[in-house]
Amino acid sequence: MLILSRKINEKVVIGDDISVSIIEIRGDQVRLGIDAPKKVKVFRQEVYDAIKAENLAATAGKSDIPKVDFGNN
Repeated sequence: MLILSRKINEKVVIGDDISVSIIEIRGDQVRLGIDAPKKVKVFRQEVYDAIKAENLAATAGKSDIPKVDFGNN
């Protein structure tokens, strides 16, 4: 794992077409801005884990995993 220190308005570049900007630091929270092509999917870890669990349940034919509301309605 690469660990970097960044200040507000500084960026980290990943490859040729993804950059992560530090937008705001407030207490123990950091707001990030992610600039990536539309084909690149970007998720918070908990959302990604929920999607993986739902996909696994769907392929196993199970429906006992609760639905997660991603607020897309």
